Amino acid sequence: MAVFKVLRLVSLAVLMLVSQLDSASAAVRVFGLHARDLTGDAAGNKPDPYLKVWCGSSFGGQTSFIKDTAHPIWNKEFYFPHCGANQNLRVEVWDKDLKYDDRLGVCSKLVRKGSFGVNCYLKKGTMFYNYEAK
Repeated sequence: MAVFKVLRLVSLAVLMLVSQLDSASAAVRVFGLHARDLTGDAAGNKPDPYLKVWCGSSFGGQTSFIKDTAHPIWNKEFYFPHCGANQNLRVEVWDKDLKYDDRLGVCSKLVRKGSFGVNCYLKKGTMFYNYEAK
């Protein structure tokens, strides 16, 4: 019987430690990604935009490109379980081309705890997104 009491106490202590570690490491979610007034190449073609997203040194991935639009909306979310406050959240806007893709702009913000909407004014349009950091 004493063994079970000790085992329960050890289990409780482990759970308390794990909960402390979980709240100390912030998670970041990026969502609501869209852009307005993006411009394409010098020939005047509409862009085929897509995004690449990083938080700190972690590459979260990229969206698929949306053909021939200056006002894209991406229905994708990015999750960064090991990114936290004061790390750099970076969103790059790219134009898909046959040979070489063109970077249309970069949006970089320092992560703060809470929920935020971000507007980034690029050389070739405006990028919008939301993020939550715990």
